[in-house]
Amino acid sequence: MGILERIAEIEAEMNRTQRNKATMGHLGLLKARLAKLRRELIEPKGGGGGAGEGFDVAKTGDARIGFVGFPSVGKSTLLSNLAGVYSEVAAYEFTTLTTVPGVIRYKGAKIQLLDLPGIIEGAKDGKGRGKQVIAVARTAGLIFIVLDVLKPLQHKKLIEKELEGFGIRLNKEPPQIGFKRKEKGGINLQTLVTQSELDLDLVKTILNEYKIHNADIVLRVDSTSEELIDVIEGNRVYIPCIYLLNKIDQISIEELEIIYKIPHCVPISAHHKWNFDDLLEKMWNYLGLVRIYTKPKGQLPDYTAPVVLKEGKSSIEDFANKLHRNLLKEFKYALVWGSSVKHQPQKVGKDHVLCDEDVVQIVKKV
Repeated sequence: MGILERIAEIEAEMNRTQRNKATMGHLGLLKARLAKLRRELIEPKGGGGGAGEGFDVAKTGDARIGFVGFPSVGKSTLLSNLAGVYSEVAAYEFTTLTTVPGVIRYKGAKIQLLDLPGIIEGAKDGKGRGKQVIAVARTAGLIFIVLDVLKPLQHKKLIEKELEGFGIRLNKEPPQIGFKRKEKGGINLQTLVTQSELDLDLVKTILNEYKIHNADIVLRVDSTSEELIDVIEGNRVYIPCIYLLNKIDQISIEELEIIYKIPHCVPISAHHKWNFDDLLEKMWNYLGLVRIYTKPKGQLPDYTAPVVLKEGKSSIEDFANKLHRNLLKEFKYALVWGSSVKHQPQKVGKDHVLCDEDVVQIVKKV
């Protein structure tokens, strides 16, 4: 029996099983088996992958956004209009399977837009192409799911299920579960809050499926068995996602007002280029980029070409590494102007965390 048949069989059994306290252990076991089979789909045993066509897109710019959607939802129109309106690059770069319709410049940052065609039309069959597309999707800093506003929910659920199956978690934080393997001592479970689903028996059942018999588990919040499996698997990626509800020119104002209240959603019309400003502003907030301007000694700051860093990785050390890998060896201190310091300028060390639009001058050792 192939992997796909086994996955379908387990999913069918999970749907048949009633959810109650007595069946929690059985369901946990099935979920763990399902996660292991899905991992085999993405990373087949024995390596050497299929002989799929080359699907390798060089990462350019400061961030990468993957576009996912069913055919005929207006994805291509949106991509070419966004790239056409906001891009410096007119010529489209083609790779064998995907199009990169240029790099858009927004607020000084270069952002790469990627159409990911194969996710919906055949990633689940485990063929080389689908897996390679997924591998590119996992490197994206943000995912745009393009939906038709007239039938959004069924498409949304299908796409989410597809991405979840490949270890991509949308708009979620990594689970607050501590997991540490050890040589001996059995399973030690520590719960910091009352758990509604996980208890020692269920945790042992799931760990047993992974042949783990000695580990320390700390549950810091009320956690689910899916979250525990994610932590054990360890190959999950947590990516922010914006749902683009396209073709709003076909609905009424009242319906539009309701759509605006849905979290993580932006209603647009790709054809008429409506609401692109709102979309780009939300895109900027979700990407969490920090722009830092350089200031050579005795000169004005260069506001035309910021060094773009990610939130959480925006220290002086990160900034220096992005400029040149040998800069830290010669680093003495930095002068910073901006919202991250009290005094203008302020002398700081390499651990200082920078804020958006700070100006930095690095002073080297003599």
